[in-house]
Amino acid sequence: MLWSSLFQSVHADSQQSNEPARTTLKATALQTVRTAVAVPETELKRWRRTFDTNAKEVNGEKFLDTESFVNAVAPAGDLKIGREQYAILFRIADTSRRGLVSWDDFTVFQTLLKRPDADYWMAFQYFDVDHSGYIDYNEFKTVFSANLGPDAIPFDFNCDWVKLYLGTKNGQHVLGYNEFTQLMKGLQGERLRQAFQYLDKDQDGFIRPDEFKRIILEIAGHKLSETVIERLPTLCTLSPGQRISYSEVVAFYNVIREMDMVERIIREAAAKSKDGRIDQSDFLNYAASNSRYSLFTPMEANIIFHFAGRGVATQRLAIIDFAQLLDPRWKAPHDAVRDKPPAKTSTLHNIAHSAYNFGLGGIAGAVGATIVYPIDMGKSLFFLSMQNQRSTVVGQLLYKNSIDCAKKILRNEGFLGFYRGLGPQLVGVAPEKAIKLTVNDLVRGRAMDPETGRIKVYWELIAGGAAGGSQVVFTNPLEIVKIRLQVQGEAAKVEGAVPKGAIHIIRQLGILGLYKGSSACLLRDIPFSAIYFTAYSHLKSDVFHEGYNGKKLSFLETLAAAGIAGMPAAYLTTPADVVKTRLQVEARKGQTNYNGLRDAFVKIYREEGFKALFKGGPARVIRSSPQFGFTLLAYETLKTSLPFPWAEKTPQMETALTSRPDELSKIRARNALKILLDVHGDFGARAAAMGGKPLSLANPRLSSS
Repeated sequence: MLWSSLFQSVHADSQQSNEPARTTLKATALQTVRTAVAVPETELKRWRRTFDTNAKEVNGEKFLDTESFVNAVAPAGDLKIGREQYAILFRIADTSRRGLVSWDDFTVFQTLLKRPDADYWMAFQYFDVDHSGYIDYNEFKTVFSANLGPDAIPFDFNCDWVKLYLGTKNGQHVLGYNEFTQLMKGLQGERLRQAFQYLDKDQDGFIRPDEFKRIILEIAGHKLSETVIERLPTLCTLSPGQRISYSEVVAFYNVIREMDMVERIIREAAAKSKDGRIDQSDFLNYAASNSRYSLFTPMEANIIFHFAGRGVATQRLAIIDFAQLLDPRWKAPHDAVRDKPPAKTSTLHNIAHSAYNFGLGGIAGAVGATIVYPIDMGKSLFFLSMQNQRSTVVGQLLYKNSIDCAKKILRNEGFLGFYRGLGPQLVGVAPEKAIKLTVNDLVRGRAMDPETGRIKVYWELIAGGAAGGSQVVFTNPLEIVKIRLQVQGEAAKVEGAVPKGAIHIIRQLGILGLYKGSSACLLRDIPFSAIYFTAYSHLKSDVFHEGYNGKKLSFLETLAAAGIAGMPAAYLTTPADVVKTRLQVEARKGQTNYNGLRDAFVKIYREEGFKALFKGGPARVIRSSPQFGFTLLAYETLKTSLPFPWAEKTPQMETALTSRPDELSKIRARNALKILLDVHGDFGARAAAMGGKPLSLANPRLSSS
């Protein structure tokens, strides 16, 4: 009862006639409330900004009237609860009953909203008209009746259900706060029962579809989208007779009451489904396997799929199909747009989108290459030397290990030696990564299910393989020039020769020579990209759970997914890279010459054994993994920061589980209203229309009426 006593002490100041004493008592009570929940200073400052922004000056002091109070506490964009209904909370905050909320009142109100049970507490304060800390039969009936319009379905206050909680109307029993919360939780079910009984005039256990819609609008209209509300009468089609039974009404009510659990089951079951879609069996099976007791009956599952599937309850549905049922703010697209087949994207749009991806891919590739180039220089020079070392030739071992390689580069060429070959690398890596990322996105986009966002694994492999194959036109010339620049630098120091530049190498090789070893390059890059992009996609979705309940990956999660995906891709394609290196590096005196891809494989295997095909495998992992990690991270970041301006928006289901949350205080203010709206959909609207004046226990109407 600590919170109750705190609130009562704050309210008690309004009853004091002595102004100094009242001010002192109020300050003491206010400080007690603040201390009880340890309100941070930053939060107090935020409340102060909100108050000052909306307050109006009265006699030199700032206050919130009803309108400005609603502006201060109502969440933005809440289309299902009228802003005037937030005036219900004004009556709770206005403890002095003068039609104005002071800064101290506002602070107490915001502090009370920090309670974990603020929604029920606010409802209790609204019903506790005399602020006694208890609610009796007369108060309950007074507040309830005052918020029922003349056309509302009547409620029998002398029913056995009310007597179980409140006794008889002579006040033999009163409700404390905890008892009141249980009454409110069960009230909607009793209203449902009474409403059905009232409308079932001939007592045959059925009501008409329009009567069912009337019941739901009164007790749960704020929880449903307009599309579902329009289709409520179609519930009668689930059984013969074109009428609706009490069982169906209760089943629909249970679905609404457990809507958050419905959404969690749908999202999790769809995430585990192979095609991203579920049917009624999948829904019930997942619900049964992930709960201690059965949550939903077959009738309730049938109702869920009936409204999600536009009357066809037997089909497999994607998450987006359930949006109209789960999201009260959901709006149906225009029939003319919805029913016609989707228009084909224009050629110009496709070209623009590809150019956008190409540009971002080029920037991302340059970023990734620059970040890891010192590692690339040290590690790749060692593993190139390893891959190019012929075991039959004596005296050709330039480096003992990667550390020895780095030491020699630093000693012979200085720190800038680690950036030798960066120019050609950046010139080539931008279009290389750009075309790879563009082709992969293009093929994946064509193969992806637009409703589920799913793509079959074989299409993922095809998309990655196509991306790897298309990049060879840039990769091969870049690789051969870079390799020869890197190898000749150290060899020149050893042999006393003068190193040649990139232009000399290009002239020496010619156009056809730049594509020497391209077959090995294809053999390496196609499987590399197929493995890499597929692994990257599944690491994001299956390991880091991207998209699960709206989750977006963090910086480190994206980097980790991109980096880890490069490890198997780099190591498993090492044999092709070894052969490519042998074909592209100019053989020195005494070294084996190779006549093509097959000849290189055979000779390496015969002369050096199977292990030689995996020379430099770990070094490739160390080099490739961080480079592709930073490249993909840069690409994803750029796409998020600089979205394509004409992108077609993928349909999404935004609900409380996925949308960006409001301030917790505003969420609780909204939840407090939702509990009251369970009494009647227009709860508070009549009070707002009559100026929000307090109730009188002498009359179960507003005191102004």
